[in-house]
Formats: sequence, C-alpha cells, structure tokens
Amino acid sequence: MSYPEPISFKGLETYSLHDRPSKVGVEDLGKAMSPGLTVREFLDSLPSQLAAKDLKEVAARWAQAVKEGKKVIFSMGAHVIKVGLGPLLIDLMDRGLVSAFALNGAGIIHDSELAMAGKTSEDVAAVLGSGRFGTARETGEFLNGAIEYACEKGIGLGRAVGERLLEASFPFNRYSLLAQAATREIPVTVHVAIGTDIIHIHPHANGAKTGQATYTDFRLFCSLVAGLQDGVYFNIGSAVLLPEVFLKALTAVRNLGYKVDRITTVNLDFIRQYRPLTNVVNRPTLEGGKGYNLTGYHEIMLPLLAAAVMEYL
Repeated sequence: MSYPEPISFKGLETYSLHDRPSKVGVEDLGKAMSPGLTVREFLDSLPSQLAAKDLKEVAARWAQAVKEGKKVIFSMGAHVIKVGLGPLLIDLMDRGLVSAFALNGAGIIHDSELAMAGKTSEDVAAVLGSGRFGTARETGEFLNGAIEYACEKGIGLGRAVGERLLEASFPFNRYSLLAQAATREIPVTVHVAIGTDIIHIHPHANGAKTGQATYTDFRLFCSLVAGLQDGVYFNIGSAVLLPEVFLKALTAVRNLGYKVDRITTVNLDFIRQYRPLTNVVNRPTLEGGKGYNLTGYHEIMLPLLAAAVMEYL
C-alpha cells in the first residue's frame, strides 16, 4: 500500500468572519483589575462567559427571589460548617437571604461540637487504628439526648438540637447554625442515614427514635419544598443524600397538587458529581426554571456568592 498525496484545500469554500455568528464579542470580555475594587466593580470586571456568567445569574436570581418574598433553601453537607462558614450562614439568616436549611446527619455533629467545645473535625487517620474514631462522649450523649427530646416533643431533629443547644447555654452557641436558627425560628431539617454518623455507634443510640425524628424533618422539608415556586434551592456539598431527599420531596408535593414547576436550582461543590447534576440541576427544572452548577471550594465560592447577592440587592 502506498502513501496518499496530502489533500489540497484550494477549492475550500470560505465565508466572511464579519458575517459569521460568534459566541464571544468584545462586550463579553473581562476588565483589568485594580487595587481597591468594590464588590460591585469586581463583579462588573468579570467576563460574561461560562462560570462567571452563571455566578452573576445565580446571584441575580437569588436577589430577585428575596425581593419577591420567595423561599431560598440551603441544603448542605457537613463540610460547609466544618470549613468555617457558620458565621456567614447566620448572617444570611439575619439579612433575610435564606428561608430554611437542610443538613445531613454529620451537620449536627460538627455544629454541636463547635457550640460545646469551640472545635470539631477530629483526625480520623490518627485514631481509626485504635478504634477510638467518633467516640467523643459528649457528642454522643448530647445528640442522642436531642433525638430523645425530639420524639418526646413530637418535633423534628433540627429544631430539637437547636433548642437543646440553647437550653444548655454552651459557651460557643453564637457560632452554631442550629442554635441561632432556633433563636430566630428559622427551620433546619436534618436527614439521617442510619450508620453514617459517629453518634450511631454510641451506647445511647436508638435507631427507631432517630428514624422518627428525621422522618418528621423529611415531612417538614416537603412542606418547605411545596412553597418553593419562583424560589431558589441550593445543594451545597452533598453528593448523594440530600439530592435524593430533594427529588423525593419534589415529586411528593407535585403529586399532592402543589405547583412547583418554576424554580432555580444551584449545585455548588468542588467536584462535579452525577447525582447533584441529575437530581438538582437537570431533572427538577424540566418543567420550568433553570438549573446551575458552580464548581469551586465552599469556603471561597459561598462568601463570593453571598457578597454578590448583597450587591444586587
């Protein structure tokens, strides 16, 4: 077999660049930075492309929902609290920028440990070999006690933890999302998968009561989702559990006749995961609204997004 002759492009049909539709124009370009920029000037300097465009759109939609009195729900993995964003979340509550929170089971652990001791997040690798991981006495006793309290009062786990934190007057309650939410009567629901949290291996753990308390919160969460029309739903740092909870809540309230077909959904995490993209960004907005995926570290992206929405308001 012989080599073919290189093809000739002499007869290629061309067109004018000036007549061709293009995705990027000079009006979309970013601007040079300078010292002393305000947040508004920083946002205006970003290019109108890809993630920068999405960031500004999400902030604008969030601001519009707040202006119109619509719900804004933050569902969050525990990492959001662990990286130090509790004070920001409390401030967002005070400004009326978040209507409710949903957490996984680990969320109440890190939040309560911060309230009790002013510290959290143990070095798992250092203690797993000895079987001591997750065996902090105060954490297990307090949270399993809060579960008992929730069942006695017939309330959800999030509210129960918040109320018990306040009753105990822990020295660092001012940093606790759950304690401060309870003070302001902002709903916090907690969605537990049995066996995933350290408190489940403690002597006072009760699976039936844990299930009862978290199921009450699931029903409360469904009530919140039922009022999400024209609102904004954030999934921040939960790869599986909370996206699944949201999808089940959404189908339940639609089945019951609630109109929730025009919503903005946002997934924010440092890597792209299948389930949040599918169950938060794509599927829930097929009937209307728009879904966004913002990739970045929580401790940077969430403060940036919060600053942007404050500017837009």
